[in-house]
Amino acid sequence: MSNLLLRPPATKGKVFDITPKSAGWTYVGFGLYRLAPGDTVAEDTCGNEVILVMVEGKASFHAAGRDWGVLGDRMNVFEKTPPHSLYVPNGQRWQAEALTDCVIAVCAAPGHGGHEARRLGPEGIVLTQRGEGANTRFINNIAMEADPVADSLLVTEVFTPAGNWSSYPSHRHDEDDYPRITYLEETYYHRLNPPDGFGFQRVYTDDGCLDETMTVRDGDVVLVPRGHHPCGAPVGFEMYYLNVMAGPLRKWRFISAPEVAHLF
Repeated sequence: MSNLLLRPPATKGKVFDITPKSAGWTYVGFGLYRLAPGDTVAEDTCGNEVILVMVEGKASFHAAGRDWGVLGDRMNVFEKTPPHSLYVPNGQRWQAEALTDCVIAVCAAPGHGGHEARRLGPEGIVLTQRGEGANTRFINNIAMEADPVADSLLVTEVFTPAGNWSSYPSHRHDEDDYPRITYLEETYYHRLNPPDGFGFQRVYTDDGCLDETMTVRDGDVVLVPRGHHPCGAPVGFEMYYLNVMAGPLRKWRFISAPEVAHLF
C-alpha cells in the first residue's frame, strides 16, 4: 500500500494523529476523533493553531478560557449542511464532550498569535458549485484565503457527486514562488456514501518521480506532499473530503498539469 494512503487504525477515540514529523513534511497536522456520547477529549495547541471541524454529531466545547457551548447539528456528513467549526490559536487548550456519536477533525498548522479564538460558521458558509458536467462538485469553504481568520491554515470541505471528478483538472501547489505558485502541504480526509463504497485518488509529479494511484475507502486519509492530486468517484458512490492545507504563505496559488491545462 502507498505510504501516502493512511487507513484508520481504530474505530473509536483518536483515530488519526498525523503530525509533520510522521508525514515527513513541515506544516500540516491532522487529527480525527470518533467519540460516543459522554466521551471527553482535551489537547494543548502548543505551537500550532487548530481548526476543530464538527464533521458529524454534537459536542460541547471549552477553548482558550471560554465556554463555546454546543457545536454541531449535522448528524451525517452527506447532509451537506455547513459545518460548525472552532478556531483555537497556538498556546491554548481546548476540550470537548460528545453529546452524540460524533466525528471531530483537528486541523493544525503553525500559529503565530495573529488571531483570537472564534467560531467559524455555520453562518456565512454557503454550499457552492465548482466546475460543470462530470467535473461538478460542491464546496463548503471553512477557512480559505478570502477570510483572514488564521495564520497558516486553509480548510475546506468538498462533496463530489457519484460518477464525477474532483480536484480536477489536475493541479499542484508545491513550489514557494508567489504569485506564480505557493507551497502548500495537504491532507484529504475521505468519506464515501454509501460507506462500503470506494473512490480513487492519484498523486503524481510532472517528471513521474512520484506517481501513486490509490483506492480510497470511507475514513481514509491521503497525504499530498507535492504533485497533482485529482480524485474520482465511481458511479454509485458519492465522495466527501475535508482538505487541510498550510505552507509558508497563507495563499492558494496552483499550476495545472500540462496535459489538462487547456481545460482551465
